[in-house]
Amino acid sequence: MKSAVETLNPTRVRLSIEVPFEELKDSLDAAYKKINQQVTVKGFRKGKIPARVIDQRFGRGAVLEEAVNDALPKFYTDAVNEAELNVLGQPEVDITELKDGETLNFTAEVDVRPTIEIPDYSGIEVEVDAIEVTEEDIDKSVEQLRERFAATSPVERAAEDGDVVTLDLEAKVDGEVLEDGVASGVSYTIGSGELLDGVDAAVTGVAAGGEATFTSELKGGSAAGKEAEVTVKVTQVAARELPALDDEFAQLASEFDTLEELRADSRKRLENMKQYDQATQAQERVLEKLLELVEVPVPEKLLEDEINTRKHNLEHHQLGQMGLDLEKYLEIQGKTAEEFDTETKEAAVKGIKTQFVLDELVNKEKLNVNQEELTEHLMRRAASSGMSPDQFAQAVVEGGQVPMLVGEVARGKALAVVVEAATVKDTNGEIIDLDDEEEDETTETAEAATEETPAESTEDKPEA
Repeated sequence: MKSAVETLNPTRVRLSIEVPFEELKDSLDAAYKKINQQVTVKGFRKGKIPARVIDQRFGRGAVLEEAVNDALPKFYTDAVNEAELNVLGQPEVDITELKDGETLNFTAEVDVRPTIEIPDYSGIEVEVDAIEVTEEDIDKSVEQLRERFAATSPVERAAEDGDVVTLDLEAKVDGEVLEDGVASGVSYTIGSGELLDGVDAAVTGVAAGGEATFTSELKGGSAAGKEAEVTVKVTQVAARELPALDDEFAQLASEFDTLEELRADSRKRLENMKQYDQATQAQERVLEKLLELVEVPVPEKLLEDEINTRKHNLEHHQLGQMGLDLEKYLEIQGKTAEEFDTETKEAAVKGIKTQFVLDELVNKEKLNVNQEELTEHLMRRAASSGMSPDQFAQAVVEGGQVPMLVGEVARGKALAVVVEAATVKDTNGEIIDLDDEEEDETTETAEAATEETPAESTEDKPEA
């Protein structure tokens, strides 16, 4: 076999491959054997039909077609490996010449990873928000904890903001009660916004035994997105009583003995949260700066596939679970279809570029992923998916996605290297030292940027 590579553009090549006919022998033998098992010829036992008879009865062309389809993947893969190409996706194959007994010539056009030069990134500088926890922040945190320990007691008065009411609801669309539009004994805190729009105004001022009717757009169910007439009956009104803010409350709501200790712990937790947010912000901004430094050609076919994948996942998975279609989603977001398409394309381009650049950094910095790092990442992914680690690991192995997880961890480590080399200052001008414990966040940042993008290059088999 002989092969040659022609570069069509920075992300696409054409392989021209010449195969001497004798190298098709194994595939021809396999073709005759396969056809032997599929056909019946009077006078011959199944599987024992001579090749000449198959040629006469079914045509030599059918045998050659079967043999070529069998042989193409091997010759294509050999040519790719010989040229040391990093191919992406399915090749477009064209058989240019097939002479029985002489030669098989074909071409294969395929996208390839572009050659990327990583410049010196040590000069990257970014600014992030300073970590500031105010007394108001602490007050809000403690108040949220206090809300969780509120007691309720029925009252003989009209419902007010903050009260917990028990409701029976009935929704009608076009005058017909929906099968899934009836609910009884629903507990709702007025002002929480956890039910339908308009319910707060409807039940405020209504005592137990009273009812009200209002119009609202349904958020889910069989008539999601439609306007419904909702009748709500208040069966009970209960006032919420918050515990006093004292040492007794601190002992009830935490492991601390005093309110002062509880507030100190709240400050520490808020600082940790803000530190996490600050680290994530730093990683995102360093990544943006890095992408600005690197010229990254994007393969057109890969970009097209990536855009289609993102749209499909949004429409058929995320929105489907919310009972929305794309049109309704865009209406809620206040976006036109053109704006949505533009944003989707920009996100896809960023995802592809991020993956290419970080993968190149993995190679340049010779970064490896050890078993402990892979296991820790698997545990995090399992937790976010709602599966047990064992279930998630089994699904990953069965789906052949271990290389994908390895790639995610490696890209996170690559981004961590760049962040460590960068200068990060907060809005107060203070230099921020992001230590090694932030590596998990860099993995998540890298994942978010490359969301939906195939994690590994694949060498798909060509078909004639």
